[in-house]
Amino acid sequence: MAPGFDQLSDHDFEDEIEDIDFSDLKERYDVRMEEGLDTFVVIDGLPIVNADQKSKLLKFLLKRLNSVGTIKDGEESIFMPMNDQGVSEGFAFVEYQTPEQAVAATKQLHGVALDKKHTLAVNKLTDIEKYGREGRIDEQYVPPEIEPFSDREHLRSWLFDPAARDQFAMFRGDKVGVFWNNKREPPEMIVDRTHWTQLFVSWSPYGTYLASVHQQGVQLWGGSSFKRIKQFPHPFVSLIDFSPGENYITTWSHQPIVVEEGKGPLTLDEEGKHIVIWDIRTGKPLRSFVAHDLTPPPGTDPAAVPAKAKVQWPAFKWSADEKYVARMKPNESISIYEAPRMNLLDKTSVKAEGIVDFEWAPAITQREGVKTYESLLCYWTPELGSNPAKVALMSIPSKEIVRTRNLFNVTDAKLHWQSDAKFICVKVDRHSKSKKSLATNLEIFRIKEKGVPVEVVDSMKDTVINFAWEPKGDRFVLITAGEAVAGSNVLPKTSVQFFAPEKVKGAGTGAFKHARTFDKKNSNGIYWSPKGRFVVIATVSVQQHSDLDFYDLDYEGEKPESEAHLNENIMLMNSEDHYGMTDVDWDPTGRYVTTSASVWTHQMENGYKLWTFYGQLLAEAPTEKFKQLLWRPRPPTMLSKEEQRTIRRNLREYSREFEELDKEMEEGANLAVVEARRRLYMEWYSWVREEKELLKEEREELGLPDPEAKLQLERTRSQEGEEEKVVEEVVEEVIEETEEIVQ
Repeated sequence: MAPGFDQLSDHDFEDEIEDIDFSDLKERYDVRMEEGLDTFVVIDGLPIVNADQKSKLLKFLLKRLNSVGTIKDGEESIFMPMNDQGVSEGFAFVEYQTPEQAVAATKQLHGVALDKKHTLAVNKLTDIEKYGREGRIDEQYVPPEIEPFSDREHLRSWLFDPAARDQFAMFRGDKVGVFWNNKREPPEMIVDRTHWTQLFVSWSPYGTYLASVHQQGVQLWGGSSFKRIKQFPHPFVSLIDFSPGENYITTWSHQPIVVEEGKGPLTLDEEGKHIVIWDIRTGKPLRSFVAHDLTPPPGTDPAAVPAKAKVQWPAFKWSADEKYVARMKPNESISIYEAPRMNLLDKTSVKAEGIVDFEWAPAITQREGVKTYESLLCYWTPELGSNPAKVALMSIPSKEIVRTRNLFNVTDAKLHWQSDAKFICVKVDRHSKSKKSLATNLEIFRIKEKGVPVEVVDSMKDTVINFAWEPKGDRFVLITAGEAVAGSNVLPKTSVQFFAPEKVKGAGTGAFKHARTFDKKNSNGIYWSPKGRFVVIATVSVQQHSDLDFYDLDYEGEKPESEAHLNENIMLMNSEDHYGMTDVDWDPTGRYVTTSASVWTHQMENGYKLWTFYGQLLAEAPTEKFKQLLWRPRPPTMLSKEEQRTIRRNLREYSREFEELDKEMEEGANLAVVEARRRLYMEWYSWVREEKELLKEEREELGLPDPEAKLQLERTRSQEGEEEKVVEEVVEEVIEETEEIVQ
């Protein structure tokens, strides 16, 4: 019987074996410890092949596997068992170089179609060992217990309000409340909670959820009583962003994530990352990323730039249909990912040397001559060496460049999409050859016209400081400002300019022409009604000025002859003022506007004012430590375009009905006030009567005379003793008065 290892003595190891190299045997037969299995994955769902077909399948499979990482030793690290009949069992074991690559394979390759008949199922070997051991999984199937049905609150219940009122959220002090807007009357509180959020609140794009931001992560609330719907644990989260259809949410923290294994939905794959993209319905992370810092301006010390100034936000931008999400690596490239798998489109990023910014089209569009609808993405790059600056329009998912535009002497550029993706305006700030002066011109791409022609508007003499398209329209407003005087604290005057297309026959859009200018303003903000037509031009966050101008671009009165060829009729309806104003917000119906002064900017006269769309003040609410007011958005209308046209044609009839309802409500409110006062009077008289009766009883018990009865007796005697007197009153009335000057 051979001795055991513990029975051997030292002299049994004294043979001269120093010159023998065991490295090849050790590498081949060394037993790996359990922690080494983290690099292994098990791939199921493979085709059944024989020995001759095995090599071909391994080569095909290797291409897929290397797309998310690197296989350690190529085909040799793929072990595919063969049975006694010489065919495979439909699964294989694969070893990656690092555990992180193995995790990436399970996330990105699981559920991916290998061909028309086979879909990959990828799992970590350690998970199979963990859950597949004897006793962990029952051999006999046991159907899951179905929880009894319980009614849940409708997430869009506020849309059923019979008066069609809108809601808004208000953050002041340490309280957050949601209220009904009651126009002139005080808002009706729905819910008001202390410490509901730590940083801020935000509505989702359709108003379904209210997000609160905490040190531990983000919470979503909804329903008529605002119960918690979902939680997204992201420590020290500072910024959030919803996708357009509110199916996903992106969170960002300046601190890298530290994951505690087994606690919460975050895994080791999120370790050290700053950004997480979540699926709102499941509450699970789709993918996490390290943040790309923005490049500081030339000559700036990177260490001196605060963390919040470095981050690009939103870090990820979504296509209108939420099929794609993209991020920019400053000066290098754009990476486009397919949702919800979050795999890199075509496995490569779009190289764009020097790229500064990009924007998705806000709607899926169809260009003339193209049979399919597509997602469009626009980006621009600055001048590099002898190469001019360039604006490029790209079609996704083909990544085809459908239009480019070269630009020269460019200092900066901004991309502005029209809401229906019919146009994109590139606002280009150009410098002179001496670089001492700036001017702005507009490059407008007509997306739906053949060849995507570009119209240039260069009638502005000054720099454009703000630009905004009319929602669902084809007009735009811009604000220009002259050069500031060196050494002066006085801001230069601004001009508000309106542009509209010329009238054309047919369904096309005419050339954009300047319609009207309002000079000598201090305005810096443009706030369109979400329904178009009406716009508020304001001066925000400026200590010296706080102007508000309310404009109507389809005024039904007389129109100047000089503007007869344009699709507009501009009227300044009212001018107002709100001292210390920092924010302007429209309600989702375009009926009301709020202006507010936030304590986040200054501490003077904080609160908000409520206005009609034509500038009439309805309510003023000074609020201590006021921070934020957000109107609750509404989802897109379910009415067809024809139904909407019918409503517009009959708007006057509907208006009469609503005016009658408003009058009834106002009269009802006045009647309620009168009834309340009458009730108070009756309570007062009743109390006085009761007190008099108690006092009378006390006098009778004490044997005291009643002073009121004595006073009444004296009055009666006085009236009987006096003779009747005639009182004559003389009233003087001036019939006419004439003033005459005598010289």
